[in-house]
Amino acid sequence: MKAKDLRERSTEDLAELKKSLEKDLFSHRMKNATDQLGDTSLLGKSRKDIARVEQILHERATSSASASSKGAQS
Repeated sequence: MKAKDLRERSTEDLAELKKSLEKDLFSHRMKNATDQLGDTSLLGKSRKDIARVEQILHERATSSASASSKGAQS
């Protein structure tokens, strides 16, 4: 999952995607604990995908907050 593709999505869609990725990560962790996960690299990939989504959500929150504070100061 590329950050460029994620930036094109809406904020609501990103929040929904984050929940889905967190559920997948939990599933991967449980499978890994019971030795049913064949590809352990999925754990790291899932964590990185969640971090990418969280970063974009944080960027959008800070940019909208700074835009609204600039308008309030003028």
